[in-house]
Amino acid sequence: MLRILTAAVVIFFSSAAIASNLAEDLDRFVKEYINTAPQDVQTDFNRGIEEVSLSGILDKAINVGDYAPEFKLINAVGKEVSLYDELEKGPVVLVWYRGGWCPYCNLQLQHIQRKLAEIAEAGGQVIAISPELPDKTMTTKERHMLQFQVLSDVNNHVADRYRLAYTVPDYVVDHYDLSSKLNAHNGDDENRLPLAVTYVVGKNGVVEYAFLDADYKNRATPEEIISVLRYINK
Repeated sequence: MLRILTAAVVIFFSSAAIASNLAEDLDRFVKEYINTAPQDVQTDFNRGIEEVSLSGILDKAINVGDYAPEFKLINAVGKEVSLYDELEKGPVVLVWYRGGWCPYCNLQLQHIQRKLAEIAEAGGQVIAISPELPDKTMTTKERHMLQFQVLSDVNNHVADRYRLAYTVPDYVVDHYDLSSKLNAHNGDDENRLPLAVTYVVGKNGVVEYAFLDADYKNRATPEEIISVLRYINK
């Protein structure tokens, strides 16, 4: 099973604001962004996306058919979570998000929460990972009432093992510093983020599905995830 896709205004979306599906919400937000964000901001962000795309990171990242490296990370309440321990319960959906400051990440997490019962019915469980400090992941979990694991990968150690982390260009960091204070969220001064990747990992530890994209505005949808889970569990 293979699905790979190739490719900021910070706004908080309440649960009541989200549309019927993630694709519609992303499309709506991108249109609002194009209509309202200053042109110099859009130019710099688009340039940054292109730079990431040309870096070769998409070719190096863990992909379909690879074994998902084991990791142990701390969740929002300070408990250590092991990927391989979770895989003993069934397939795991790994969702890397950039941080609670990212509106596209928030939309994806909210829609996954809305479809969580269907994901579980299809045999899957969700683990979301970001490089943010634990108190920031707790804020994200509480704000969106997420009922799945939200883990803190400080310094992108696990993202590095999955070959997903990259250094944000300085001209993009300047915009983030005016709004989201990237390094304050991550507790470092490295200016590094993971790709907004989604994996479905089978019980045997093999990646069955990989959504890889240099453009953080594009995301795996819950419907795609559920379809993959049903396929591998049939």
